[in-house]
Amino acid sequence: MWQEYGNFNVRRQSSTLLGYSRENITTVIAGNNMSRHIVLVEDEPGIRENYVDALRKQNYEVTSYENKHDAMLAFKSGLPDLVLLDIGLGDDAEAGFDMCRELRHLSLTLPIIFLTARDSDIDAISGLRLGADDYITKDINIHQLLARIAALFRRVDAIKESGKEDRRIKHNDLMMDVDCLLIEWKGQRIELTLTEFWIVHSLARIPGHVKNREQLMSEANIFVDDSTVTSHMKRIRKKFKETDKEFDCIETMYGMGYRWNA
Repeated sequence: MWQEYGNFNVRRQSSTLLGYSRENITTVIAGNNMSRHIVLVEDEPGIRENYVDALRKQNYEVTSYENKHDAMLAFKSGLPDLVLLDIGLGDDAEAGFDMCRELRHLSLTLPIIFLTARDSDIDAISGLRLGADDYITKDINIHQLLARIAALFRRVDAIKESGKEDRRIKHNDLMMDVDCLLIEWKGQRIELTLTEFWIVHSLARIPGHVKNREQLMSEANIFVDDSTVTSHMKRIRKKFKETDKEFDCIETMYGMGYRWNA
């Protein structure tokens, strides 16, 4: 039986998500997850055990750590398929942020999700700026959490499943390579996270076509609010401008969305 720890509500509810019953959601999400390795870094034993139990029921392989030191030692030996990070770990109130920064140095494409009780906009923006793919508070319904994890894995799978003709796209100074999750601007690599890559891919695949926020989220397989999409766009623009100060290909269409101007 689920327990309740602070803001982490894991009691049974009768809600539905996207038209599915809770039982059907579990079946849809679980699929064949046996080869997926998730690392959870959480210092509260009860919460950690509940998340581990929920993930293992979806056939994920799960390893958990209660502190930054042990987790980073393990990461330096080998990276998992996805990381779930709390921010405050023990006496270190910023441990999760530090880990995200270090993990991004180890891999630009590793899916990272912050899973934390800290719900301020400042913390969420900070996490995304450090390179996290998602920022989730612990009051989220457990099935919605599983759906967000599955969405990140779908993006990874899309790399393998995309047709050869769509794997390398070039528009003037932009080159996108889906196989390598690589984007170059004027011959120079732009260091993007997984989420940032798919947002640029969604925009630039058809130059001049306006994408609203809902379309961007759908095509990039992310489920976030408008302010989070805005934060991602600011980071993407900044990274292109670090390479080319004159970069202005991403246009904000106020009240409509964004478009890529070739």
